[in-house]
Amino acid sequence: MSALLSRYKLSFTPQEIVLVLITMIWGGTFLAVHHAMTVSGPFFFVGTRFATAALVLGAISWRSLRGITWAEIKAGTLIGIAIGCGYGLQTYGMQTISSSKSAFITAMYVPLVPLLQWLFLGRLPGLMSWIGVALAFTGLMLLAGPDGDSLAFGAGEIATLMSTLAIAAEIILISASAGKVDVKRVTIIQLAGASLLAFALMVPNGESAPPFSPYLLFSAIGLGLASALIQVTMNWAQRSVSPTRATVIYAGEPVWAGIVGRVAGERLPGAALIGGALIVVGVLVSELKLKRKKKAKVDPSPDKAEVN
Repeated sequence: MSALLSRYKLSFTPQEIVLVLITMIWGGTFLAVHHAMTVSGPFFFVGTRFATAALVLGAISWRSLRGITWAEIKAGTLIGIAIGCGYGLQTYGMQTISSSKSAFITAMYVPLVPLLQWLFLGRLPGLMSWIGVALAFTGLMLLAGPDGDSLAFGAGEIATLMSTLAIAAEIILISASAGKVDVKRVTIIQLAGASLLAFALMVPNGESAPPFSPYLLFSAIGLGLASALIQVTMNWAQRSVSPTRATVIYAGEPVWAGIVGRVAGERLPGAALIGGALIVVGVLVSELKLKRKKKAKVDPSPDKAEVN
């Protein structure tokens, strides 16, 4: 066994460790958003959330906006559209489905990212990444219906499933622009773009601004700050972390959502706990690197080739 383990190298870069911490925060937002839907419409809440994030980050980094380029505007706008669609549809779905079911369906983007990066970026994931994604996806399947319910697809489920395509596109777009643009400038643009898109989607959804509520105010500000932190960190970390590895780390999101739910009084059944364990294993397996044995150098000189 020790000989087998010595062939593998388990390593986490600082960027990957930070992404794990961000995923913990990300998972905790599901319950907060679900509760916020009792006092606000989905697109108004998403618009307010990202407007707060853009204003906070803009106030901190406004000087960096002076050197903005067209490439950064383009990248930020595309990422912002993906974020607005992803979070908007996800939040729309939370009006009719539980936060745990939303977390499961949202995590369906896990197998989509390596497929999309293969199709659009020509980057074929390695074997260990594929195994990690497969394990994580299997775990997510076990997390389905954590209350024992069947996965029936109504309007909420369909909207959430559609949001996974936008979330997968967000990760691909961030990776495509990583290292080519200024992180702060692009993040401000994408947060502002996501906010404007969400507010625009209030019209076709027939939404109006809800009455003032302290809970709505604190939720929007708190999640806005979390969004700013998450987006800046994702843009920074994915400059050196591959989309597939980042995606498998993000697959831990339902686990952290389940932990937060448990603290709030929810209880996951055994199958869901096994699913969470498989996701963690998937994250670890995706980071395994096979050590290749170095071939011994052969000295061609006659005197060293003699056999005593």
